[in-house]
Amino acid sequence: TVAKRERLNGELGDYQYMFLKVRQKPFSVYIYFLDPPSLKGQELIWIEGQNNGKLWAHPPGLQNMLIGTVQLDPTGTLAMRGQRYPVTEVGIANLVKRLIEVGEQDAQYGECEVKFFQGAKINDRTCTCIQVMHPVPRRNFIFHIARIFIDDELNLPLRYESRDWPKEPGEEPPVIEEYTYLNLKTNVGFTDADFDIRNPNYQFK
Repeated sequence: TVAKRERLNGELGDYQYMFLKVRQKPFSVYIYFLDPPSLKGQELIWIEGQNNGKLWAHPPGLQNMLIGTVQLDPTGTLAMRGQRYPVTEVGIANLVKRLIEVGEQDAQYGECEVKFFQGAKINDRTCTCIQVMHPVPRRNFIFHIARIFIDDELNLPLRYESRDWPKEPGEEPPVIEEYTYLNLKTNVGFTDADFDIRNPNYQFK
């Protein structure tokens, strides 16, 4: 289960909760929206190299009876509505890749304070929190503060959050984006059926 909150066009959106399945080869994604109520029941599937690069999706509830399954460009306007990133970039492996890219870029400029906090908790999982802070805003930096919570047992990031510089001294740094993986299970043996719109457990029409 993924809990996420993102700022889009200057506005911080509500939390979204999704049940997520990810397979690495071929890279495949299944998402079922759990909350908010306006999205509950919406599903999508995307498989790298299939369906001409498009994802399959259907709207929630009664809309699914009327509209049914549609095929969308993952980076198109409809698929990206209310999202900072396309479905092609979800998952912990992509998160780690992105963190490495940003870390290597920031290391070129200095002005970076890094702290480690032991014993942090994410949904009863013990984690080490890595906090990265850029004290002064520069055009090269995409955040003021970022926190990465690494599960001590799994050695995987369970949470990432980033915050912008406050507009006024003393103000709370505003959230840019945050993603938390709850009840993470690894190597569960997904098959093609987990990413098939014909799966009887799914509601694709």
